[in-house]
Amino acid sequence: MISVVILGAGNVASHLYRGFREADNVTVSQWYNRSLDSISEHSNEVDITDDLSNLKVADVYILAVSDDAIAELSEQLPFEDRVVVHTSGGVGVYNLDKKHRRGVLYPLQSFTKGAELDFANVPMCIETIYKDSYPMLKELALSLGGPIQKVNSDQRRVLHLAAVFVNNFTNQLYRIGHEITESEGAEFDILKPLILETAKKIEHLSPFRAQTGPAKRHDKKTIKKHLKILDNNIEHKKIYELLTASIQKTHGRKKL
Repeated sequence: MISVVILGAGNVASHLYRGFREADNVTVSQWYNRSLDSISEHSNEVDITDDLSNLKVADVYILAVSDDAIAELSEQLPFEDRVVVHTSGGVGVYNLDKKHRRGVLYPLQSFTKGAELDFANVPMCIETIYKDSYPMLKELALSLGGPIQKVNSDQRRVLHLAAVFVNNFTNQLYRIGHEITESEGAEFDILKPLILETAKKIEHLSPFRAQTGPAKRHDKKTIKKHLKILDNNIEHKKIYELLTASIQKTHGRKKL
């Protein structure tokens, strides 16, 4: 049985808590957060604390906090030579204080507090400095039920960057699409099958091969009509022009 202490109360921390609570070979010994209000609803399930000096002894300490807080929190931990990992995609493993046995347990997924999440669909990226820490972190990651991948810091950084493009930026495009449909009273929901099919398609095709649309076809008339509709929103128009140019460059076209 692997014992863990979770530090933090954000989206990732909350989902990891639920995931490890359901795992057969993991016990959440304690949950720390600066404000107990954020985790008080779980006080009847797990020992909670807002005092770092009261942290229990555990096999792994998981710092599921904001990127900016990782280094300082790891310095404040009142012990050394224990396995301490963070969950960030963009922070180096060496940002953790060197008094610890440092590692990273990066769940490559979008987390929203309160939303259902199946960890079977969450790849866990593992990075360690000490080789003897890897087997335990691997077992910990496998307990959640999803795929695992051993990575180094450079691979993790580019995965995180790519994730911003395919998730955060794509979601912003969904928001723009939602705004555009609402402007004329059209139903955004009618686009959802298209969204799902687009995601499904790249399970079998590369994004390059899956590309369709007026930009790839170099359909100047359609592109002009779209840009005319966007005349009243310069920001959306610029994004349309930028992405159209990017698609055309990728597929051998140079101009709108």
